[in-house]
Amino acid sequence: MKNLIKFLLLTLVVVSCATTDKTNTNEVNLNGNWVPLQQEMGGKMFPKAIYEKQKLIINDSSYTLIAESVDKGILKYGNGKMDIYGKEGVNNGKHFTAIYKYENEQLTICYNLMGDSYPVAFESKSKPLLFLSVFKKID
Repeated sequence: MKNLIKFLLLTLVVVSCATTDKTNTNEVNLNGNWVPLQQEMGGKMFPKAIYEKQKLIINDSSYTLIAESVDKGILKYGNGKMDIYGKEGVNNGKHFTAIYKYENEQLTICYNLMGDSYPVAFESKSKPLLFLSVFKKID
């Protein structure tokens, strides 16, 4: 269970990173420090104790996720889709796909941990390999 949580947290960081590859001029800048407000996988909510000390840092096209360990990589995003490439940590060499939205001062990301396609909605219910996280910016 602990390894699964680490994997999910690192995946979250990778997906949440920003990129300089922005084709939409209305695209929000995701640079900054983010903390999760809620997380779920397969429709099941995680207890706050699992993610309360996590921090996602996005700086242009790089991300760092601080959790039980540190995960770093490259993030490309635009038009509501993300591609996350792990470069250091437990997700080294992995590619994840995601969709995202920024509304009401919150960043919502739905990750496909298989990385073979983008999720079609912001929900993980009945989809065991979809991971959903809602973040707020802290600076």
